[in-house]
Amino acid sequence: MAIQVNLDVVLAKRKMTLGELSARVDITPANLSILKTGKARAVRFSTLDKLCEALSCQPGDLLEYVEQSENE
Repeated sequence: MAIQVNLDVVLAKRKMTLGELSARVDITPANLSILKTGKARAVRFSTLDKLCEALSCQPGDLLEYVEQSENE
């Protein structure tokens, strides 16, 4: 996938656990884990909005486009 999710990086910078974030944004830890590991196929804007508000960040801090080589 060409979109990389940097949720773990932002959480580490904020010294916040996935459980703490889950409580703040009212999203299950399982769903956040799917997003964090890059296994999510889509992200709702409402979810992105909640994450950005709770983490005091921009969408670009959480999502990054990474070019893939032709072999991937």
